[in-house]
Amino acid sequence: MSKIFLSVIIPSYNEMANLQKGVLDKVEHYLSKQKYAYEVLIVDDGSTDGSVEFVEDFVKENSKFKLIKNPHLGKAGAVTAGILKAVGEYRLFTDMDQATPIDELDKLSLYLNKEFDIVIGSRNSHRKGAPFTRAVMARGMIVLRSLIVGVKDIKDTQCGFKIFNEKSAEELFFKLQKFHHGFKQISGSAVKAGFDVELLFLAEKLGYKIKEVPVSWLYVESRRVSPVMDSVNAFADLIRIRLNDVAGKYKNL
Repeated sequence: MSKIFLSVIIPSYNEMANLQKGVLDKVEHYLSKQKYAYEVLIVDDGSTDGSVEFVEDFVKENSKFKLIKNPHLGKAGAVTAGILKAVGEYRLFTDMDQATPIDELDKLSLYLNKEFDIVIGSRNSHRKGAPFTRAVMARGMIVLRSLIVGVKDIKDTQCGFKIFNEKSAEELFFKLQKFHHGFKQISGSAVKAGFDVELLFLAEKLGYKIKEVPVSWLYVESRRVSPVMDSVNAFADLIRIRLNDVAGKYKNL
């Protein structure tokens, strides 16, 4: 068996609507045209809408796709589980709604060399279709994050399209899993801003080189977005990261 070059990790929580749109077929169509060996890990985060059964049927017909069943830990827990079970030389996590299409990987791949350890997508140039409230939230997040946490050289920490080389992936996500004690089981949806910020904050502290690349992004409406609560939670996450850093909790991971 040839060495896996790319692992694609897709977290999934009650994603039946997107699955029925054929998003996995689009991922398979793109990857099947590539010249490298790959795997796709779909990490179910305790779905209750029938999407597990949908994915089970899909992986039966597509041998390079695998399903990982997780308890409901939120996106951070799902992505972490997938990254740490992956075996690829490079590991990309992307969202099931494919707001950033999988073929945008072509842009990130240009920087997959010894110079950069992590390459992340950035939506800052144009967020097509996003409502005004989302634009305000994004701007506010950038300002608050710069003031409270730092990570000032990165404009868009929140784009769900990030690729890591093997070393950075295994070290960063192992440390995050350890820091959060494996993540806690939750109820309801949890896609928190703090996950991406903490991930990149830790990457910078460990000296990994990060490249931000503009990617196409199309707003996909989600019932999980609550402008008020998401903003409050994001602010709380930033304060938590800052306090953890001041207390030296990241030093001995």
